[in-house]
Amino acid sequence: MPESKTDDEAERTTAPAEPTDDLVTTRHSLTVKRRKLAYTAQTGRVVLRREKLTDGTFDGHVATAEVFLTSYTLDGAEPGSRPVTFAFNGGPGSSSIWLHLGVLGPRRVVSGDVDSPEPPPYGLADNPDTLLAHSDLVFIDPVSTGFSRAASGQKPGDFHGFKADIESVGEVIRLWTSRNGRWLSPKFVAGESYGTIRAAGLAAHLQQRHGLYLNGVLLISSVLNLGSVDFSEGNDLPHALYLPTYAAIAHYHGFHGDRPLADVLAEAEEFASRDYPWALSRGNRLTEAERAEVVATTARLTGLSESYVDRVNLRIEHIRFFTELLRDRGLTTGRMDGRFTTWEPDGGREHMSDDPSVSRVIGAYSAAFNHYVRDELGYENDLPYDILSLDVNKAWSYSDFEGRSVSVVDDLGSAMRANPHLKVHVAFGHYDGATPYYAAEHVVAHLPIPDALRENIDTAYYPAGHMMYIHEPSRVQQGKDLGEFVRNAANR
Repeated sequence: MPESKTDDEAERTTAPAEPTDDLVTTRHSLTVKRRKLAYTAQTGRVVLRREKLTDGTFDGHVATAEVFLTSYTLDGAEPGSRPVTFAFNGGPGSSSIWLHLGVLGPRRVVSGDVDSPEPPPYGLADNPDTLLAHSDLVFIDPVSTGFSRAASGQKPGDFHGFKADIESVGEVIRLWTSRNGRWLSPKFVAGESYGTIRAAGLAAHLQQRHGLYLNGVLLISSVLNLGSVDFSEGNDLPHALYLPTYAAIAHYHGFHGDRPLADVLAEAEEFASRDYPWALSRGNRLTEAERAEVVATTARLTGLSESYVDRVNLRIEHIRFFTELLRDRGLTTGRMDGRFTTWEPDGGREHMSDDPSVSRVIGAYSAAFNHYVRDELGYENDLPYDILSLDVNKAWSYSDFEGRSVSVVDDLGSAMRANPHLKVHVAFGHYDGATPYYAAEHVVAHLPIPDALRENIDTAYYPAGHMMYIHEPSRVQQGKDLGEFVRNAANR
């Protein structure tokens, strides 16, 4: 008769296996301007752990999360002088697939553009404009995105908030830097959308927590202060800061005739910086003549009717704009990219039923990555690769900002003041209705830094939307711009 197990033995038998890193290494090559780049890719999940204290006594390490990443390192390069860029997207709740296969990585998705979308099953192509020509790359998927998950026994929600997110992504950066001997490499972080909030927060966190100083921060489709885009009661700022983007989208769809876009934007920016916010601040103190003039100018610039502008009390909320602009054509425009349109089945709807600038491209990115990670990078995992988790987005915690606007302006300013060599690149899309370019300009202009450090800020504008790299000419130019920025910022 078998002996019965003790309670300790039974617990050890039923306890889940301790998670371990499952990184897979493959080797590849790419030709860039007749130069062959041989590189090593490593992809998989790394385990994050925290120190456990019991009654004030060290009691080992506890696995907290398994974070998926993909790194690319150039073969034969000197690690101490070779830059490395850590990249991620935003959401919050987005994987890093967009920057990875859109513009930065050595392979890119073939998705087509607004006028020429690719049909399924889509495809992949080499990216001769990859940032790998200038920097090693590490793409990070935050917890509950991509293949990243909380460890067994841990709560995913513990990672779904501003501070916890900064800490976990910062720990991935610290681990990769240490394990790969890259503390003396020039280091960069690149974020898109909410990822720019993460990037700016990381610039300060990495300095303060780990003494890890960056050479540069790449802000793509930037939003560093959510108050600049939050259409909440009593906050008139977004109405003014969105207006140049409305004018750009109206121009794209033919509301400004043959006027050059630059002329339209110059007028819209002037109006949005002076007369428009003044009028909004006046409320019912505006005279009839003053109100009529503001209504007429707002309508002309945005392409909306004077009647509509008057009915919404001069204040145009962005989702309403995308729904209203082409209503008489039975169409709505995209939010991420105002160049895109789609047929709206309910012509009386106030809020559009679909964002075509997402739905028209997400299938291509999903197919491309799910093929690429398995067939070319050799990583197998039966988990679904969560490109964009709306559950994470809805549950995201901003408790660190209770009673005030969600902003990392002070964090970035603090990082730049402490490290006067820190360079910042900001990329804007004129048709971006999620993070409007004029709002980003406004926030960057308010960074708390001395005038001497303003020279550390580099900007680039593209005739495209939030994911400007979907537009082929913008993708090519952006690859050049990012490469030049990294080269210059990495020079010592």
